[in-house]
Amino acid sequence: MVKISNKIWTQSVPLTDGSEQSLSDCVAQTLVVYFYPRANTPGCTTESQDFSAEYAAFQAAGCQVLGVSQDSLKKQQNFKHKFDMPFELVADVDGVLCAAFEVIKEKKMYGKTFMGIERSTFVLDAQGTVVAEWRKVKVPGHVAEVLTAVKEM
Repeated sequence: MVKISNKIWTQSVPLTDGSEQSLSDCVAQTLVVYFYPRANTPGCTTESQDFSAEYAAFQAAGCQVLGVSQDSLKKQQNFKHKFDMPFELVADVDGVLCAAFEVIKEKKMYGKTFMGIERSTFVLDAQGTVVAEWRKVKVPGHVAEVLTAVKEM
């Protein structure tokens, strides 16, 4: 399990609504933070749409949802509006949250090696403790699995 330092928990990040908030400001009772490689790509779009479709169920379980990528704030805002997402996205351009959650990994695509976000999801309780995590996420069925875990907490 990743251990989130108090500094990261209280550091402000830019949200798609134009505000800057800390993760602790985003928490109701529980917070799902999902990291995705790039806005407007097929897998990231499907994952975000799946979280959007189940957002009411997450809220009913006392849980907020927050999506994070290293895309610019403008790109994140466009992505959110294009797919009418009911939750905020974070533009982690500096990679502060990505580093804290240890999601930057070596990846290979088309024979090239590069550093990028490994699709990952975390559930944090109201005290900022990571209580569940998924790494190397495969999109189909993932949101249902996360929702089930949240409901069982």
